[in-house]
Formats: sequence, structure tokens, C-alpha cells
Amino acid sequence: MAEPIPPVLHNPQQKLPPVEPSPDCAGGDAIARLLVEQGLVSETQLSYARRVKTKLVSDRSLIEIFRELSLLTNRQLNQVLKKQRLNIRIGELLIELGHIRQNELDAALSIQRENKAKKLGAVLVEYGFIDEHRLMEILATKLDYPFVEPVFAEIDRDLLARVPAKVLSRHSFLPVAKKDDQIVIVFADPLDLEDHEAADRVFGHNIIPAIGTRQAIREVIELHRRGARRSAAEVADDSTIIGIVNSLFDDAMQQGVSDIHVEPMKDRLRIRFRRDGVLGIHKEISLDLAKPIATRLKVMAKADIAERRRHQDGRILYESGVTGMSLDLRVSFYVTVYGEKAVLRLMNKQGELLDIEDIGMARRMLQKFRDDALSSPSGIIVVTGPTGAGKTTTLYSCVNHLNDLESSIITAEEPVEYLIDGISQCSINPKIGLTFTETLRHIVRQDPDIIVMGEVRDTFSAETAIQAALTGHLVLTTFHTEDTVGGLLRLLNMGIEAFLIASTVTGMLAQRLLRRVCPHCAAPYTPTPDEYRRLGYTHGDLAGANLRIGHGCSPCRFTGYAGRVGIFELLTLNDDVKETLLARKTVQEIRRISIETAGLVTLCEDGIAKAARGEVSLPEVLHRLPRAVRPRPLHELRRLLGE
Repeated sequence: MAEPIPPVLHNPQQKLPPVEPSPDCAGGDAIARLLVEQGLVSETQLSYARRVKTKLVSDRSLIEIFRELSLLTNRQLNQVLKKQRLNIRIGELLIELGHIRQNELDAALSIQRENKAKKLGAVLVEYGFIDEHRLMEILATKLDYPFVEPVFAEIDRDLLARVPAKVLSRHSFLPVAKKDDQIVIVFADPLDLEDHEAADRVFGHNIIPAIGTRQAIREVIELHRRGARRSAAEVADDSTIIGIVNSLFDDAMQQGVSDIHVEPMKDRLRIRFRRDGVLGIHKEISLDLAKPIATRLKVMAKADIAERRRHQDGRILYESGVTGMSLDLRVSFYVTVYGEKAVLRLMNKQGELLDIEDIGMARRMLQKFRDDALSSPSGIIVVTGPTGAGKTTTLYSCVNHLNDLESSIITAEEPVEYLIDGISQCSINPKIGLTFTETLRHIVRQDPDIIVMGEVRDTFSAETAIQAALTGHLVLTTFHTEDTVGGLLRLLNMGIEAFLIASTVTGMLAQRLLRRVCPHCAAPYTPTPDEYRRLGYTHGDLAGANLRIGHGCSPCRFTGYAGRVGIFELLTLNDDVKETLLARKTVQEIRRISIETAGLVTLCEDGIAKAARGEVSLPEVLHRLPRAVRPRPLHELRRLLGE
């Protein structure tokens, strides 16, 4: 019988069940002994951990066992390491922390003996025994240096300009900021004397050393070189057309803009940014610059600069010399009476993919979505909503959740907005004959398990999705409809038979994005009588709500909002909903059955629940979300959503 593991212990002096004495380990317990000396772990607890270690099938360090038994916190461990940082070798430290095993250290030491010019840490990273980021964090703890991961957009550019190009190419250090009268310098190897001496020659001895990864340092230096190589005309200088356009892109990136509108008016050129789903004026400039700016955008988008009578589309790949970020822009040119209007959609490929748990779905709704839709081996999952509702972000979160070594995932997108390792992504390009229709004809021949269609746009794409689902594939796609029931009806209107929809569609997910109330200037909010009337509520229906609204401050640019929150409506097709669909009942009847039997929470109801938590404002909910039925009281919504 396996020996029972003791309960969680917070007091080092608390007694453990008696165990048979075990012999001391031959090595690998230096930190454990330090923990005993510091009074954080008792001898009895150490003995018990060693005993547990001998009974484990997998090789686990004593520190890992201490953590799992809740005998040790990371804070306590770091305190001990800082006090004794010079008394523990890095290899021993990595083993005891559980980051590498003894055989991996032995292999690295053997390689190092053959090539004495290489340091142990470099060998461990090169041969994949440990991630460089993790190694640097541990070194920072051991040496009591701050760990800094430099980002080009955040470093002091004036400091970087003081370092000669030859020094940057020869050494691995980077000045990042001033702190009082000292310079914070990040070193890839804090023990490299040559790097320290080179930094001293440039900045003197008044420096604060920090540790960062070599990869991050080299990336920043490379971006700096690219910027230095650019001509003066390519720099964001508002005195040139190129500079005006570049400045426009840089401002948009720094402000978190999703769309840029360049609009010729009767007497001026108006430039507006869409931020958090709402358009606002960025600047207005002379109308004389309208044609030159349009021409510059066409050149960058590889559009026809001579054609000013027809609408055009294009794509711009921009690399900023200010932020160091790469930007993918989808451009649409539209001919108006005052000239060509350009709308640019920003798609930052360096943006992070959200986990499915982080998109903002309520706990019970998320569980239902995972269990009843994403876990299905076949069928169609549709994410629906208007333009700018966040459908693509949610779709990619689903793909990222499903991505594993056992599944073949293939996509057809226009364009590819996020690059995901491990899946086959195709970017539609009609200009070279790579059309959506042609791609869908070939996609099923690639032996996929999961097919991702950027959008169901016509009867052919809808039928392709249906046929793929019928042949055992899981299909994920998006749709432009108001809500989930509207998505089902649109499929019917496209000529898809009701029995095919009922047998293939596993889930319809409708969503919107509402502006998040700024946490810096949020204040309590009391609904008006008119708002109660529009909701069909009494005061008691909102009992327990923490309604808030932003009054405007500097961090939110005096809008009262900062960022956006996802609002969701999930419909999973159970037998009752399918029967209603097959009987071709009315929209109202399908929605009623979905609410009563499938646990449907409408967009408006999810918005009310999030407003009650103070995440969004109630006026935003009333203004931007459809109200097809009278919402249920707040206490009922919280029960349904698992709050």
C-alpha cells in the first residue's frame, strides 16, 4: 500500500506521521539543507520528503516535493536563495529547483569540457535542456539582479543612440532606462567582464546591472539597426507625405486603434481612429494633402495609383521604426464626390492569442461551450455577429484550444490575422486565382480533422461546411447575423435544408464587444426611470447590482472607457430546438424554446450581468445590444451564468 501523503502543513514544527528513516541523498539537497537552517522546513519534514521522493516513479526534486506538500512558497524560496546566492552552483541550483535532471546536467558538462569556450548556461539553452527565459530568471535570483525583458518600444532611445554600432554588434548588453543618476543596463551574461568593461567605457561606472535574454537583446538591437538604416524620409516626420502616413500608423499602434478612416471632406481631410469600437477624430489637415496621401497608401498597398474612378482593395505590411512592431493593414479605397476615402483595418500579428477561458464568457456558458460544442468530434460551430464584434478573436481562441499533435487543422482565411504554430493556414488571394471557392474544393483532400473557414459568405461555402461536417469533420466558421437564432434563419434563407442544419450545427455563438468602464474614474450609477422601462424592469429586478459609469480621466482619454468586454449568447441545438427548427417555427418560437430548454442567455441578458458587475455601463448595454425578449431578473441571470 502506498504511504499516505500528509495534509497541507504551514508550520514547519508541525509533526508528520512517522516514516522509516531513509539514507541521505548523495547530493542534490543543498537548498533543502539551507531551508532547514533557516527554520523554514523541519528535519522531520525533510526526512519525509526524501522518503516520498524514493517512492515516486518520476524523478522529482526535493524542492518540487516541498511545493506540492505546501511546505514552501516561492517567496520563501527566493529569500533563501538571495541570502545564499554565492554558495550554490548554477547546475546544482537548476537540479534542485526541478528545471533539469542530473543526466541532462552531466551531458551539458560533458559538452562543455569538449568546448571550454562555452559556458554551462549557453550549452543548456542550446541543447534544449532549459528555456533561456527561465534560466535568466534563475540567474537573476542567484545574483540578486533585476530581471528585465527589453522591448524596443519601451527603452530610452537616446541612451541606445549613445552606444556605437560596433559595440552593439560585438557585445550583448543594452541600456534601457535612467533611474535617478544611474543607467539601467541589461546584460545577456552578467558575468562577462568584457561586456561590463564595454558598458563602463560608454556610460561610466554609474550603472545598474540587470539580466535579460540574449534573444530579446539581439532583437532590440536589430530593430535599432533597421531604424538607423532608414532614410530621413522614412522616419515619422510630419514635413513629408511619407512621414505623415508613417506617423499615422505609429499613432494608431500606440493608441490601440482597430481602424483608420482617411476621409476627404469639402474643405479638409479628416482622419478618424476607431478605438474600443467607437470612431473619434484624430486630426484634420489640409485638403491639398488628400491626393498625395491616397497615392502613398496605394503605393504601399500595391494598388493602381492611376485609377481614381473605381473602388480598390489592397494590403500593407508596415514595419515601424518608432515602435519596432510589424503591422498588417487591410485597405479599402472608396470613391466619393470629394475624392478617395481610405479605410484601413489594423491586424497586429504580434498580438497575443487569448485562451478560451480569457475571452470573457461566463463560467457556466464557457463550460457548456467546451463540453457541448468544442468537444464534439464533428459538426459546425458558428461564431456570429456584425463587423468588429470580435468574431475572429474568438474563432482563433477556439482553434488554439483545439490545437494538439493528434489533430490536423487547416484553414481558409481572408486574410490570416494570427499565425498559430502547428496548423496549416491559407490566406485567400483572388488576384492570383487563389479564391475562397477554389480553396474549399481542395481543403477536404488534405485529410483534416478540423476545418476553419474564415466566413460563410454564400451558399457554396455553407454547403461545403455542411458536407464536411456530415463526413466527420469539425468545422469552425463565422457569420454576419444579429444573434444565434438569426444565424439559423440565415442558413435556411440560403437554401440549406432544415434537417441538414439540425444534424450538423452543434453550436451558435453570437457576440458583441462593449466598452469597459474605466477603473480609474468609475463611479456608482443609478438607472433612470426610462432605462428601467426599456428593460421592462422594476427596482427589485436589479437588486444587488454594482452599476458603474466612467466620468472621464487622463488614462482613458476622458472617454470614461478603457478597453472592451465580450458579450456572448450561446445556443446549443438540443432535441427540442431541432424539432422546432424542423417544423419551421417562427423566430419568436425558436427563441422561446431555446431559452426554456437549451438554457439560452441572450446578448442583452449577458450584458446586464456584466453591467451589474461594473464591467460595462448600463447605457452601453441598452444602446448597443438587441432586446428580442424581456430580460430575466438579475438574480435569475446570475444563477444561469454560474456567478
